[in-house]
Amino acid sequence: MVLELLMNPKKAEREPWELFFIGVVYSSVAIFLSLYIFKQYVGIVMVFLTTLACTYLIQGTLKREEKKDIFISHELALLKEHGKALSYFMFLFLGFVVSFSLWYILMPHGFSSQVFAIHEETIRCINSVGVEGCLSAPTESFVKIFLNNAKVLFFVLVFAFFYGAGSIFILAWNATVVATAIGLFVRNGLSSAAASLGLSSLSNYFSSYSLGLLRYLTHGWLEILAYFIAALAGGIISVAVARHSFNSLNFRKVLWDSVDLIALSVGALFLAAIVEVFVTPVLFG
Repeated sequence: MVLELLMNPKKAEREPWELFFIGVVYSSVAIFLSLYIFKQYVGIVMVFLTTLACTYLIQGTLKREEKKDIFISHELALLKEHGKALSYFMFLFLGFVVSFSLWYILMPHGFSSQVFAIHEETIRCINSVGVEGCLSAPTESFVKIFLNNAKVLFFVLVFAFFYGAGSIFILAWNATVVATAIGLFVRNGLSSAAASLGLSSLSNYFSSYSLGLLRYLTHGWLEILAYFIAALAGGIISVAVARHSFNSLNFRKVLWDSVDLIALSVGALFLAAIVEVFVTPVLFG
């Protein structure tokens, strides 16, 4: 209850950047509680506890956004209002990524491999089927990436519809996977400088972390934005189903707005795949 009340939708709209620190707190507490209580299943339990802390904020946001659909008729004004929620969702996700990735890097290697074991395995599975972009076959890579991300988008939409705030579970899971990928990138980048000591070593650490974060967020922020838009659309429909009759004018307004949001999320996902295939490899190799 204490963690849930750290933030509410009204305050989040006024100060969206605070959600970055909320994300850091939620995820850090989740890691240590999972280690203490559910050590054998820490990888999945920390995602669940992170989700649980966000439930009050996400559910309150969905109810507010559904009301906006009813009282705001102009589409551009409505999208602008939804943008407020999307902005603090993005800060929340960034807080998750930074927190999980820093804990992965700062923990002893064997310890972090235990905590993030299932996330490392997920990354190995992704790489084994060639989901990562490849300049030698950009069209094939684009199709694989887009279809894989579209599958995640579909599940975010389904989770949001049936569980409301439960959609954040998939997004928190994605944050841990992205954070693990960043952590692996940083450790691999530092391996050549392992023998160095002092300030130069510290400089290499921060430069490697910054590079890793930029590498995965160059296209990743578009993917996450698409997922949050889909979560918002599915959650709004879910609230509308509970509040209104299917034949009512209010329900139809909410439904059409949600369709627009879903179309927007697919467009953002398409753009993310383009950036991942044609831009990220050029910038970071």
